[in-house]
Amino acid sequence: MAEKKRLPIWSRILLGIFGLLAALVLGFVIWGSTPAQPMPVVFDTVLRNPADASTNKAWLSFMPDGVPPETGFIIYPGGHVDYRAYAPTAQAIADQGYLVVIVRMPLSLAVFDPNAAAQVIGGHPEIKHWAVGGHSLGGAMAASFVYNHPGEVDGLVLWGSYPAANNDMSGAYLQVVSISGTLDGLSTPEKIAASISLLPPDTIWVAIEGGNHAQFGWYGDQSGDNPATISREEQQAQIVRASVDLLKSLNMY
Repeated sequence: MAEKKRLPIWSRILLGIFGLLAALVLGFVIWGSTPAQPMPVVFDTVLRNPADASTNKAWLSFMPDGVPPETGFIIYPGGHVDYRAYAPTAQAIADQGYLVVIVRMPLSLAVFDPNAAAQVIGGHPEIKHWAVGGHSLGGAMAASFVYNHPGEVDGLVLWGSYPAANNDMSGAYLQVVSISGTLDGLSTPEKIAASISLLPPDTIWVAIEGGNHAQFGWYGDQSGDNPATISREEQQAQIVRASVDLLKSLNMY
C-alpha cells in the first residue's frame, strides 16, 4: 500500500494560519452580533410597537408632536451596544421639538460605518439644521463624520466621548457640547480634558457629578465602568437638558 504524501511544512503552516484567522473572524462576528441589550424599560415605555422594537431597521426615528421640526439630531450608539438602548433618550429629546434618529451600526460598532449620518441627512431635505453625536465610540465616529464633512452639520454632541487625536476641529465653525460623567471609568475625566485642544474654544463642557459611562444609555452596567452615585433617570435628565440646549442654539447659528 502506497504511503500517503504529507503536505510540505510550509503548506501546513499556511493552513494553520488561515484556520486561525477564520476562527478569529468568526469569533469576532459572533461577539459583534451579541451586543449589550436594552433594558426592559426601553420596550415597556418607548418601543412598544413590535415594528419599532425590531433589530432589522437601518435606523430609528423619533418625531415631535405638532409643528414639523427644522432641526435634527443623529445619534451614533456606543460600541457593542444595541442601538435601541438609546431610544428613551432619543424620545425625550424629540419631545422637545426635534427630529432624532438613532442609526444602527454593523456589528454594533460605529467604526464600520462612520458616514451613516449622510444617508439620514439625504433622506430629510426638510431639516435646516443638523447635529450629529453619540456615546463613547459612537461619539468618536460622529466627530469623525463632522471632521470629514465640514459645513454639512452645525453641531456636535459628545456623550462620554471625545474625538480621535487626528480629528482636530479647534478651528471649525461648529457648535459643540461635551457631556461627561465624573465617575466614568472608560471615558475618564482625564481623557475628556485631553480633548479640549481638539474642539472649538466655545465648546460647552458639561460634567455630570456622580454620572458614569453606562448611564448614557439604557443597557445596564458595563465592564470597566465605575458605579454611579446618581440614578440613571437623573443622569439622563441632565444629558437630555444639555443636548437640547445645544440643539436650540442651532436655530440661531
